[in-house]
Amino acid sequence: MVTRDFSGEEIYRVLVNTGNFRHVRTSGSHLIVEWIPPEDHNTEPRRVTIPLHDRIDLGTLRSIADQAGAENFDAFCEWIDQNR
Repeated sequence: MVTRDFSGEEIYRVLVNTGNFRHVRTSGSHLIVEWIPPEDHNTEPRRVTIPLHDRIDLGTLRSIADQAGAENFDAFCEWIDQNR
């Protein structure tokens, strides 16, 4: 079974270090990262808000996956787990 137990810091590090997102700003206890697609992609930029919690709730994790453009939630969780 795929783990879904991640901290906000772990998700942030994977998105920035592996997922080509860049840190935009910090707003209180939330980190905002952004992905700008290459010019040959026909997609919009993606902005993801990550709460700096020790453990991210399942609904919040699903929201982060959606914001990041994940098509498969389990695959997203597996990717985070493999790269943290």
